[in-house]
This record gives sequence, structure tokens and C-alpha cells, in this order.
Amino acid sequence: MTLTSADPVTDGPGAVALLDRTRTAVDPQIRSTVETLPGSIRRVAMYHFGWEDADGTPATGPAGKAIRPALVLAAARALGAAEAQAVKAAAAVELAHNFTLLHDDIVDQDPTRRHRPTAWTVFGIPDALMAGDAMNALALRVLAEDPHPASAAATARLAACVIELCAGQQADCAFETRGPREVSLDECVAMAIGKTGALLGCSCALGALYAGAGEEEVAALDSFGREAGLAFQLIDDLIGIWGDPEHTGKPAGADLVARKKSLPVVAALASGTAAGEELAELYSRPVLDERGVRAAADAVERAGGRDWAQVQAADRMGRAVEHLARAVPDLSAAGDLLALAEFVTRRTR
Repeated sequence: MTLTSADPVTDGPGAVALLDRTRTAVDPQIRSTVETLPGSIRRVAMYHFGWEDADGTPATGPAGKAIRPALVLAAARALGAAEAQAVKAAAAVELAHNFTLLHDDIVDQDPTRRHRPTAWTVFGIPDALMAGDAMNALALRVLAEDPHPASAAATARLAACVIELCAGQQADCAFETRGPREVSLDECVAMAIGKTGALLGCSCALGALYAGAGEEEVAALDSFGREAGLAFQLIDDLIGIWGDPEHTGKPAGADLVARKKSLPVVAALASGTAAGEELAELYSRPVLDERGVRAAADAVERAGGRDWAQVQAADRMGRAVEHLARAVPDLSAAGDLLALAEFVTRRTR
């Protein structure tokens, strides 16, 4: 099946409606779970999700796009299960995802998320760190306490995924201590699969498990999610360089300011071009000011990093669809999964 902008299953508004429906189905489970946390940790978590201001006043801030829980429910539906059966699994992956966000914001020293100050800047690093740890434990508890027959397998799979996520994050951090020419593109791709692809793959796999699928179907959906996740990361890295701060909630060129060795950056550094050499020189500087950030973004583009990432995102989506077809031969039954995958590779924020 070839995906085009005219395909009804891949239209942006349809995917947005699907994400909104997911939030409606899953948020009550997430919120009731978060509210079981001890007071001080609960306060940080409620703020992070946008449900409270820093002083505990109720708020209605954005709680994220819900892509991962939407994948859980869509995978379950694609294999013939009622989505209500997989709501707890969907809540679990969103809790795990937000555990990583709380930690990532600390590691990256990000000042804002979802157009608000990050939790660590409001409550301090220790409290934000502990809230993230507690959220990870909640994710596993939600699955472990679920009476569904797939509970044990799902808990083990999510736990393994979290370990893979941590390894991917550790690799990403380690890249920052290495010179601009010392990180290979293969290493960077492997890091991205672990850091981002693993949880999207796990989300799809959990939906399959909750639908009673066999090992082959679960593995195929995991691979679908991983490939879509890598496409997602490629687009996310482009947004990290060229995204509009009004849409992203982060400063312009945030990844370049931090001199992150993201996929388009490493592709540019490995290009063997004069622009790649310019980028290496810029990345060797102790600080990049606003002018330096603009110069680095221009160098990435001239070295082919932007075009490479866009082509790779499309290629990975093609691979994702091939894996999906192994689990759901009639792709018309997997319309929601395709819509979500297409949505994350065409987003601009």
C-alpha cells in the first residue's frame, strides 16, 4: 500500500480527532493513577501533566499529544479487540513516556515544555527526578495489577523497554562528550531507535498482546512502531533545529544551542562537504550565540542533513508499513495505525 496525502486514513484532521478521542478515553485512568501518589510527588506530577499550576490551583494546560496510548488502542482495534480492554495498557505507556520527559528535561536542562516552565525549574531537580521515578513505577503497577490475561507479558515487555530507553538516553548523553567527528551515523540511528523507537514499538506490541495476538503479530507490530518511531525522531530532530518556538514551546534552534548530535546534524557532519566542516568548527566552540545557531542551521542544510532526514523519514515509514502488513494483511483494518504513523512524520511541531 502506498501512502499519499489523499489517502483518507492519513489525513491530519483524522489523526488529531483520534488523538483527542484517546485523551478522552485514557486521561481519567492516568489521572486517577497519578492521584494515588504521595502529596509532594503528586503535586509535581499534576503540574507536569498540566492539570495544576505550581501552587496547586486547577489548570487546563496541554497534556501532550497522546501518540503512544493512541498506538496501543489502535493496535488493539486493528487486531479485533475492543479498545476498552487496552485502556490500562495505554495509560501505562503514557506514564512511562512522561517519566522519560521529566528526566530528559533535567538532563537537557530544558527551561520549558508545553509552553510552561519545566517541572525541575519550578520544583527543583530532586523533586522532579523523584516524580519521574514514581511515574515509572506507576506505569508498571497499572499493568501488573490489571486482571487482563496479557498483564504479565505486558509488564515484562514495558520493563524491558524502559531499560532500552535508558540505554538510548545514556548513549545520547555520551555523544555530547565526544568530538563532532567522533559519532557515526550508524551509532546515532541505533541511539534513536532505543530512545524513541522502542516505546512506540512497545506501545503497538502491548495493543497486540491485549488483543490476544500471537508472537509473530506482536513482533511485527513492535517492528512497525520502531520504524515509525525512528521516522518520528527524524522529524523531531528537524523540528529541534527549524521548529517555530511559538509552536514547539522551546527556544529556536534548541538542539543546536545544546550542540546535540541529532540525526540531521550527524548526517551533515559525516557528509564530507565544506558545509560539514563548517558545522564541525561551530560545534567545537564552547558556546553558540544566536548568530552561531543560525550559521549552524544553515550549515546542516547546505551539507544535506535536512534533506537526508526527510528522505530517511519517508523510507522508514515505508518499512513500517511492510511490518504492519505482516500482522494485519488487510491494511484497511489498520487505518488508525497508519493515520497515526503518517501524522507523526508530517507534523511541524
